[in-house]
Amino acid sequence: MFFKNNAILNIFKYSTQRISFINIRMQHWTQPCLDNQTNKSQLHLYNSLTRETNLFVPQSGNKVTWYSCGPTVYDASHMGHARSYISFDILRRVMSDYFNYDIYYVMNITDVDDKIINRARRNHLIKQFRESNPSNEKILQDLDVSLKNYREKLLKTTDADKIVMINKILESVVSCEDQFRKAISSGASTAEIDHLKEDLLLKSHDPLSEWLDAQFGSTITEHRIFSELTQYWEKEYNEDMKSLNIRPADIITRVSQYIPEIVAYIERIIENGFGYVCNGSVYFDTIKFGSSENHKYAKLVPEAVGDLAALAEGEGDLSQLNPGAKKSDRDFALWKASKVGEPYWPSPWGNGRPGWHIECSAMASDILGNSIDIHTGGVDLKFPHHDNEIAQAEAHYNCSQWINYFLHAGHLTIDGCKMSKSLKNFVTVKDALKKNTSRQIRLAFLLHAWNATLDYNSNVLKEAEQIEKLFMDFFLNVKDIIRNNESFSLTSHNYKEEEKLLQNNFMEKKQKIHEALCDSINTVVAVQQMQSLVKLANIYIGQARQNNKVPNHAVIGGIAKYLTKMLKIFGVNDGDQEIGFSLVDVSGNLKHEEIVMPYIQLVAEFRESVRKVAREKKVPEILKMCDEIRDTKLPELGVQLEDHEGNNLPVVKLVDKETLLKERQQKLDEIEKKRREKEELKQKQLEEKLMKEAKAKVPPSEMFKLEQDKYSLFDEQGIPTHDSNGEKLSSSQLKKLKKLYTQQEKLYQKYLES
Repeated sequence: MFFKNNAILNIFKYSTQRISFINIRMQHWTQPCLDNQTNKSQLHLYNSLTRETNLFVPQSGNKVTWYSCGPTVYDASHMGHARSYISFDILRRVMSDYFNYDIYYVMNITDVDDKIINRARRNHLIKQFRESNPSNEKILQDLDVSLKNYREKLLKTTDADKIVMINKILESVVSCEDQFRKAISSGASTAEIDHLKEDLLLKSHDPLSEWLDAQFGSTITEHRIFSELTQYWEKEYNEDMKSLNIRPADIITRVSQYIPEIVAYIERIIENGFGYVCNGSVYFDTIKFGSSENHKYAKLVPEAVGDLAALAEGEGDLSQLNPGAKKSDRDFALWKASKVGEPYWPSPWGNGRPGWHIECSAMASDILGNSIDIHTGGVDLKFPHHDNEIAQAEAHYNCSQWINYFLHAGHLTIDGCKMSKSLKNFVTVKDALKKNTSRQIRLAFLLHAWNATLDYNSNVLKEAEQIEKLFMDFFLNVKDIIRNNESFSLTSHNYKEEEKLLQNNFMEKKQKIHEALCDSINTVVAVQQMQSLVKLANIYIGQARQNNKVPNHAVIGGIAKYLTKMLKIFGVNDGDQEIGFSLVDVSGNLKHEEIVMPYIQLVAEFRESVRKVAREKKVPEILKMCDEIRDTKLPELGVQLEDHEGNNLPVVKLVDKETLLKERQQKLDEIEKKRREKEELKQKQLEEKLMKEAKAKVPPSEMFKLEQDKYSLFDEQGIPTHDSNGEKLSSSQLKKLKKLYTQQEKLYQKYLES
């Protein structure tokens, strides 16, 4: 009993002491104060629904539901599409890999659409026309009729850009037709005529296929013709996105696979009183929806509600009804009754196909439910597509808010001009990748706000190339320093004022980058701060080399690792390397620097020893051979060698071979440019000298007489007194001429003396 009581007493004493200790400890700890930086450390996104930047708050903790409008697959993906897909890939990567959100990303493929129907039918009819092996007379006869119809289309067109496009097509076709007719009438060879015929059929595709479609489009009955087109271009789209290093969506939905769900979705809209049937089609009642409690039509662009041209374009070329068929011109199709020559599916209202806008509402809702965190798409889709999407979904669920954050990527222009498939003014993704790498294109996009207009031009791409080189050179320098001075990092203390300053700058830059990303993922400022950090680190490395000091590996290595990580987050870089860009050989396999570098390092050190002996013995031929190895041989193997004065060893960099060869060619081009400029200047100076000498040889009494078109009478010295019309010259004119006479007199005298 005594033991038990004593134990309880000891426990009580210990507990009392513990509580007392905790109280003492808490008295010596102060809660850090929150400052105005707290709000800057939270993600905000520019929201098209509010037209301002809002704090991002997901509905369910860290989980984010995201729906993105995908491509209409009837033609090649172009850089206008890439503007949206790369921009949203950057946002997705930053939110996922930097802010650690768990994102469920859904994207649709539009494989049922008026543009698809038109393109598939016309391609098929042109193919049939070619396979029928028409005579030259038949081609010219049909082409004349089709051009007449195309010119009538031009007269009805009001869009200025489309007028320019149609005129260009007409001019091109007429020019080809003239050449073709001349070749036939002049008895040109069969090969030449066939070549011109092929060119004519190619350039007249639009007017001829439109005319053929008007004549025979209704005879197309096979679904296969439409599905083959969409399957081909979807495959091409996926390859393009892979080439641009865009992450695939978690779920892909296709309209053709969601017809039953879309029909059920429309039925609910009708049940809720916001849809009505008309001649086998179903329309959305925008007037009733907009006047209903808790509903508002055109939340994104309310000022565009009366834009009937935009509404008509959203309905598609094949969907125009007679005036008065709908309750209001503002109403849009949920379900379109299919006409002959169009694909169709059964529905309670008859055979038909979904309207353009309903597909996204139905598919997004089926996967993500009645409330979605983020919806994305190009800015050109705001009205009517996205506004109609919102209205349909809110009518279906009878709710007031379906999307919480609507993000729209800005336009892309080429040298200030609008890019559009319908205007035939675009650069395909494949063509763009022939001129620049995926990395360079992405860097160009990072240099512009994702929701602002991006002008895609050579200056923008050149800036991206320069930034890529800045990062690449820095990474290679850091790796070279760490590799060559490993032992110093273990034995030397070199964390002094310079290192402390660089480390402080590093921490400040990281904070600014974080604040930029919190500010609607402002990659423009983030990349600028990253560039600034590289320049600060380069200054530190340069000063260390000048002082024969080994840079601190921990500091510069930490900066390089951080920048590598950020570039991976932006999708500019891939691989599991800690520092630098991944290097991939032609077979797609990663090169292992730890295997290759020792051999290259050995060559570099041997070359440096040879150069030292050659300088001491004064053997310029050997020095020239060493330079040739550096400038020609090693770059062809993907190795860049940089010599440094003093006791510093050469810097060895393992670089992409194509990059090095391109840089070498640029240097050679620059040298050639300077040579040409020097020659041109020399030639210009020579011509000026000869002209001066020729002028000096003219006696002053003869100089004005050579200008008979200006003067008609002269005095005894040869100075003009009257102009070409016989009018006497004024005193001021005579004074000026006498001054020129005196100058020539001096020049001529010098010539005589020489």
